[in-house]
Amino acid sequence: MMAIAYLKVRTSQRDNNLYLRIERAKHQPDPRLEAHRAIGEAIMKSNVCVLGAGRMGSSIVRALLDRGYTTWVWNRTAAKCDPLATLGAKIAPSVEAGIQAADVVIINVLDYAASDALLKRDGFASALAGKAVVQLTSGSPRLAREEARWVEAHGAGYLDGAILATPDFIGKPETALLYSGSRDVYETHKPLLFALGGGTSYVGELPGQASALDTALLTQMWGGLFGALQGMAVAEAEDLHLETFRRHLSAFKPVVDAALFDVVDRTNARRFAGDDATLASLGAHYSAFRHLLEACEERGLNAAVPRAMDMIFRQALSRGSMEDDFASLAPWFRNGSPRQSGEPANA
Repeated sequence: MMAIAYLKVRTSQRDNNLYLRIERAKHQPDPRLEAHRAIGEAIMKSNVCVLGAGRMGSSIVRALLDRGYTTWVWNRTAAKCDPLATLGAKIAPSVEAGIQAADVVIINVLDYAASDALLKRDGFASALAGKAVVQLTSGSPRLAREEARWVEAHGAGYLDGAILATPDFIGKPETALLYSGSRDVYETHKPLLFALGGGTSYVGELPGQASALDTALLTQMWGGLFGALQGMAVAEAEDLHLETFRRHLSAFKPVVDAALFDVVDRTNARRFAGDDATLASLGAHYSAFRHLLEACEERGLNAAVPRAMDMIFRQALSRGSMEDDFASLAPWFRNGSPRQSGEPANA
C-alpha cells in the first residue's frame, strides 16, 4: 500500500512539473522562435519613400520609423530632412533615387501641381513600374482620377488618400485616414497604412472618393464654424459673454447631433415630406431663422451667410410646403434646383 501511495505522489509531482514547464513556455517563448518571427516581420515590411518633409510629411516619416519601416525621405529643401536623419531616416539624394529604393511611395507636397512636377518628367515614369503610389496631397476628386490614370498607365498601383487630422495626430490609434483606389494596394500594405493612424479606412475603388469624402466632412465642419462665428456675433451684440455661449453649446449639442443625423438618414431614404417622425417642419425652422435676420439688421451685423441661407429657404418654400421636413432642402444642394412642380416630396 505504501508503495502504491509513493507511486501516486511521484506521478502527481511529475504531472505538476510538466504543467509548470508548459505554463512557463507560454510566457517565455523560445528565443529562437522569436528571432525567426522578427526576421519574418522585417522581410514583410516594405521600404518606403516619403516625398515631402513639411510638418505632415515629417510626421509621416516619424510614424513609419517608429514602426520599424526602412524609410527614405526627400524634400526640395534638403535641410528639412536632417532632423529625420537623426531618427534613422535615409535621405534620398533625388526623387528618382528615393523611388528606386522603395516599394511604396508616399507623396505629401503642397498640391497636385507640385506632385506632377516631381513625377511627370521625361524618362522618369519608368521608375514607378511595380511600385505602390499613395497620394496624400490634398486635391479635388478630378485631380485624383487624372493622377490615378497616369500612375496606373506607367505600371504602378495607386491609392488616393485624405488625412482627417493635423500632423501631431499622425500615428495615433484614433487618427483617421481615408483611402480610395486600388483595393490590392490597400490590402497589401494595410499594416503600413495603419501605422499612420488606427482609424484608417478604405472608402471605395474609384480614385477621388477619399478626396470627396474629405471635402464633404470638411464642408460640414466649416458650416458649423461659420455658424459659430455668426452666433458669437449675435451673442456679443446683446452683451452675452462668450463663455456663456460656449457652455450652452455643449448643452445644446445632443439636439444638434440628433437633427444632423436625422437629415442625413431622411435624405438617404428620400423622405422629404413631413410626417409623424419629423423633428421640426421647414416652416418651423424658417420662422425661427427669421429672428437671426432681424438681429443682424438691428445690430448691423454681417449678414452674408444668413442671406444665402434665407435665399435657399425662400426658394424651397416657394416650390414646396411649410410642412415639408428640413431634409427637403437637400435637392437644392445636389443640382441647384428642387423637384419639379407637382413631383411628390418623397421622390
